Amino acid sequence: MRRYTFTAITLSIFTLFVSLFAASSQMKSPAAGLANTENSTHVVPQWRTPELTNLVYMQLDSGLIIMQLAPFMSPINVGQFKSLIKDGFYDGLDFYRVIDGFVAQGGDVTQSRLHEHAKQLPAELTRVYNGSGDSSNDPFVLVQSGEFMAPQTGFLNGFAAGRDPSTLQEWLLHCPGVVAFGRNNELNTASSEFYIAIGQAPRHLDRNMSVLGKVIYGMHHVQRIKRASVNVPSGVIEDPTKRTKIVWARLANDVPVQQRVNVQVQNEHSDAVATRLARGRTLENEFFHFRGNGNLDVCYYNLKTRIVE
Repeated sequence: MRRYTFTAITLSIFTLFVSLFAASSQMKSPAAGLANTENSTHVVPQWRTPELTNLVYMQLDSGLIIMQLAPFMSPINVGQFKSLIKDGFYDGLDFYRVIDGFVAQGGDVTQSRLHEHAKQLPAELTRVYNGSGDSSNDPFVLVQSGEFMAPQTGFLNGFAAGRDPSTLQEWLLHCPGVVAFGRNNELNTASSEFYIAIGQAPRHLDRNMSVLGKVIYGMHHVQRIKRASVNVPSGVIEDPTKRTKIVWARLANDVPVQQRVNVQVQNEHSDAVATRLARGRTLENEFFHFRGNGNLDVCYYNLKTRIVE
């Protein structure tokens, strides 16, 4: 009887301990909830509006496109691009070299517009990042490690980017819609000719060209840019009447307010982007019978754009 009594007492004490522990845990929950509530005042928004100073409006005869520039990666080249646009350099020019599935290159093919800002520039291909390991202050959102063209890929300040932790270098990727300066074979020869990546991502150009930014609105108009004949491997369109024209280009600040487009880009730090990436890794949908291998192509999962009316 005593043994049963002892067992009963022991069980009661154990039950009491579990109850107290559970109560203690529940007491901590409001504190955790409070922390979450406090953090909720700093919830990362799903969308963000790019800085007006880094937007370019370019009216093609196929439609309007808007570019977001990346001065954090190539400040000298972006600065020259802005100066050329500010002075109306590209107005009336065209896309003279267009290869389907590769790039559409525009500018002054005749080199008739000599301009003080059209000087050759030093290449800006990568930048050094802080490798302290403090993720709280790291703007880079990792998407894929061991990617086929980079040790790491992810998002950086709204752009698809690559990163090499061994050298502490990071760079922007040639995903569809990226805008970069063209150049000759020599590295520091970019001046005024630019291109837009169309079709498949020409990732072999990563770390070889000075990236200016990307098209965030109007890619359907970019896809309407007239192509060269498939019989012309160089992609050069000799007949000017068969080229897509650049009617005008303006910095967003110089576009009348009533003509501006309220464009927003997904925030790579938001839960919505994290959820989309997680679902992309698992492909947990009854449609998919092969669920992939968990790897992601950052160009395919590039950040979405929306227009706020």
